[in-house]
Amino acid sequence: MNPAPQDSACSPTAQRDSLAAMPGYASSCGRVTLYLGDSVELRHLVPADAAIISDPPYGMKLDTDNSRFSGGNTASVARCGNGIGTGKGKGIINDEKPFDPSPWLAWEKVVLFGSNHFGARLPVGTKLIWIKRLDDAFGSFLSDAEEAWMKGGHGIYCKRDLTMNGEALTRQHPCQKPVPLMAWCMDKAKVPAGAVVVDPYMGSGSTIIAAIRTGRKAIGFEQDPEHFANAVQRITNELAQGDLFLGHNAADQATASGGR
Repeated sequence: MNPAPQDSACSPTAQRDSLAAMPGYASSCGRVTLYLGDSVELRHLVPADAAIISDPPYGMKLDTDNSRFSGGNTASVARCGNGIGTGKGKGIINDEKPFDPSPWLAWEKVVLFGSNHFGARLPVGTKLIWIKRLDDAFGSFLSDAEEAWMKGGHGIYCKRDLTMNGEALTRQHPCQKPVPLMAWCMDKAKVPAGAVVVDPYMGSGSTIIAAIRTGRKAIGFEQDPEHFANAVQRITNELAQGDLFLGHNAADQATASGGR
């Protein structure tokens, strides 16, 4: 088997002898482990004290071909991104069937986006609302916001983040979430610094990057090989940049640069 990918800040610790037991990517700093495989089948690898923070497939059979909104105007397609960036009409794995959140409800700290699609299968909890546009644009095109369910409590909390609006051509996943949004979810769930955050449906890796930037450890699972490769690239790039504020990568950077 091929060795796990390398990055300049944290080198891999294991080869992929078996995807059912070994990570597809692991950093020597011990902060990030990624698995190419089915998270439900591999959930025995998730620590009991981990926080589950994820944007799963909703069961809505999303059409990722954005050209349907162009009105046939090729300039509009080019500007908006045919297939919402890199989606190009490719379906999301398991999005064609109803999502079952039950495998993840045993953990103490859980945040799952898309809960309006599977709320009947969830207990009462807190709602986290991502507001995706300015007030003046409410009701103008598709949804104004997205909803996440958080285990425990009864409140409703909102965060406005418009950063994805300008990334139709550069996003790596048709349902990519902003990194600051996922960090906010961790804070609302009271995930402490140094704790393990697990994203069972990693996509392009935004949750993992949010964990890195906020001084937490991360485990990610993804079934789609293309999305997994994109996530590994984003995450290794993130680790290679180091951390300007928390200093968590300092030792690994010194090792990679020969101690300088």
